[in-house]
Amino acid sequence: MITSTIDNVSITTQANIYFDGKCVSHGITFADGSKKTVGVVLPATLKFNTGAPEIMECVAGSCDYKLAGNPSWLKSAAGDKFSVPGNSSFEIRVNEAYHYICHFG
Repeated sequence: MITSTIDNVSITTQANIYFDGKCVSHGITFADGSKKTVGVVLPATLKFNTGAPEIMECVAGSCDYKLAGNPSWLKSAAGDKFSVPGNSSFEIRVNEAYHYICHFG
């Protein structure tokens, strides 16, 4: 099931802008203090480093992704999720706008 709304959160109104505007996100904080980001990656091939483990949930569009140490590109489309270990990295290749929720921890 695709997450379409997130209720009862605080939203950081100033956007996080990465890679010259190819990735834009907003932080959200839940009542329990947990955090996520909601954003979009525009067509590009980018490499992200992680601190905490992440789960990338695709809510619209699609991407190909490659985890550090894995030579294969995998597909993620609306409704799909993929996990990235903490203190690692992943590459993402986007041909159409990829809308996502990044779950931390």
